[in-house]
Amino acid sequence: MKHPSLRALIQGAAFALLMSMTTPALAQKAIIVVRHAEKVDESADPLLSAVGTARAEALAKALASLEVKAAYVTQYQRTALTAAPLAGRMNLKPIVVEAEATEELVGRMRKEHPNDVVLTVGHSNTVPLIVKLLGATESIEIGSDEYDSLFVVVPQASGPPTVLRLRF
Repeated sequence: MKHPSLRALIQGAAFALLMSMTTPALAQKAIIVVRHAEKVDESADPLLSAVGTARAEALAKALASLEVKAAYVTQYQRTALTAAPLAGRMNLKPIVVEAEATEELVGRMRKEHPNDVVLTVGHSNTVPLIVKLLGATESIEIGSDEYDSLFVVVPQASGPPTVLRLRF
């Protein structure tokens, strides 16, 4: 899963978005929202597959230069395993929030990391809601077999955030 141009694209887009912000009253510099990587099976709490593990590593490489200060995951190991390579590189302990507590998650990210770049790893049914609760106005859908969407949400001083959807 080598994507050197993808890494450059994510870093460049995130840098451009971060540099375009001039108001210190913003909630966060950026919130990066992804679905967990591919899982090994359909059991209640599966591990990541080999492809999923490679995707988690690719995510860590792509976000390594963004100075992510926090990683939020759900109680399911597939989200923690997706965040683990980046968390290890950044010396972060992932913060666990129940998958059903999406509003709490958004509130905690804003309160606990008001000036930081934050990663949150969710699920196909929670990622669209997280992005919406962060203020996005466009409807977002994630297919049951889609694991490669990465959303960069950049709050604005007024109005809805800038939302960039990338593939990794």
